[in-house]
Amino acid sequence: MSNDLLIGIHAVEAALNHDVANLVELYIETGSQNPRVKELGERARELGVKPHARDRAALDRMTGGARHQGVVARYDAPAALPESALADLAAKAGQDALFLVLDGVTDPHNFGACLRSAEAAGATAVLVPKDRAVGVTPTVRRASAGAADRVPIVAATNLVRALKYLKDAGVWLVGLVGEKTAQSIYSVDLKGPIALVLGSEGEGMRRLTRETCDFLAQIPMRGDVESLNVSVATGIVLFETLRQR
Repeated sequence: MSNDLLIGIHAVEAALNHDVANLVELYIETGSQNPRVKELGERARELGVKPHARDRAALDRMTGGARHQGVVARYDAPAALPESALADLAAKAGQDALFLVLDGVTDPHNFGACLRSAEAAGATAVLVPKDRAVGVTPTVRRASAGAADRVPIVAATNLVRALKYLKDAGVWLVGLVGEKTAQSIYSVDLKGPIALVLGSEGEGMRRLTRETCDFLAQIPMRGDVESLNVSVATGIVLFETLRQR
């Protein structure tokens, strides 16, 4: 576990609701008139967490000037799972296995939004590379609205090897590409054990990642834009999977 900051109402509220045991300390702005902040403080006391009063300047220093809304917490974040956990996760999920694979997403807001969509879609886990990608930072947690600590995250030392673990476990890999010559995502059968593989914001999937996929598909678009934001594309393909199922 690592001691992280939770910044803002959504992130702290999610920890209180889903993982209060790992909430180390809670700080609330002195004299805050925000009713949601007051409710959060009362909720914390009910759960046995004593809020500490701090003035706004102290919270600003603590968060480096981030928009904290008068609420900050210190949190023992669960460590990411190793890639060796993938086979067990796939086996437990069975035919409903749904993995989201993000190959090198570096923008924390995009990563947080992807985690939020993955949790909303009931994803089995999110697989990311350990290097050349953003980690679960306070910004990611805030953008994920608490999903960062509710959906399992697997951090792979070698992403291609981790993808092969999924294939060996009977999971089909569907990679999202920008080429209009690829088959439409709406024509791909997504009803079995599936891993949806998306690349980074600028370069897309790396070559070896792409070559490891069983299928390549694209999201049909009518406009002239070359590609969608990765978090938007993630939401579309996750919920197309749910629609089919």
